[in-house]
Amino acid sequence: MGRFGPAFVLPTIGGLERMDSRGYQAQPESRATALPGQERSHARVLQAIVTGTPSGMEGPALAQLEGRHRASSGNALRAAVLGASDGLLSNFSLVMGVAGANTEGRAVLVAGLAGLLAGAFSMALGEWISVQSSRELYERQIAIERDELEQNPAEEQEELALIYQAKGLPEEQARALAARLMADRPTALDTLAREELGVDPDELGGSAWEAALSSFLLFAVGAIVPVAPFLFLSGLAAVGLSVALSTLGLFGIGAAITLLTGRSVWYSGMRQVLVGLAAAAITFGIGRLIGISLGG
Repeated sequence: MGRFGPAFVLPTIGGLERMDSRGYQAQPESRATALPGQERSHARVLQAIVTGTPSGMEGPALAQLEGRHRASSGNALRAAVLGASDGLLSNFSLVMGVAGANTEGRAVLVAGLAGLLAGAFSMALGEWISVQSSRELYERQIAIERDELEQNPAEEQEELALIYQAKGLPEEQARALAARLMADRPTALDTLAREELGVDPDELGGSAWEAALSSFLLFAVGAIVPVAPFLFLSGLAAVGLSVALSTLGLFGIGAAITLLTGRSVWYSGMRQVLVGLAAAAITFGIGRLIGISLGG
């Protein structure tokens, strides 16, 4: 791989993936589930990469091929993009508002850094509380399900059978599968948590600390962009550079959003730029009016 590159092994991997994609269709336990479609999705993506151009594939093309993957890994990408977008938009507007009232570099720098820290800590704490509360809720639901499994195993087995019937399995196969799962209580609990509650017991919504740290860093990355010019410039030069860097950052975030939406890079990028510049222009105008009122 290191000597010949990915193009050397991708055809082999693609062929194996196409073979595996037909395996789940023959299994009664998975025939009515999402597994066959997911494996076909894997095969389509690999085939498109193998036969694609050497320059790679754009976000919209990958989004169309991936299909269901946008719902899983897309959550992390969505959080990353929105975190950076919040930081950039909010601090850009704050910096322009203060610059409208007073273009002196130190005042804008202090306000921008304060906005960065306040916003990043607020995002981090809010994300920690949100994820931790979700984890506690999921843990309580799983505990209730565990008690029900111990006290009424026959009722829980019937629920499992009904779930698999609703997924398309014949009644006899659904009952046989439910009985086989109930023979192992940890497996039964895991299955009930996933199928009945929609909860992954191994994840429980993710780590609260990881979510908090990610939110803090992503917000800070976006928020530092409009502040950076005021670290070494002042006056209109700093304001102009801040606007330019923020415009580039807004376009980049808009382009990244196309990995989630599948829209045109130019459409999403320019939309993000227009929204950000409009917000900054409004706050700059308000700051200018306040500065004139206080100065006069």
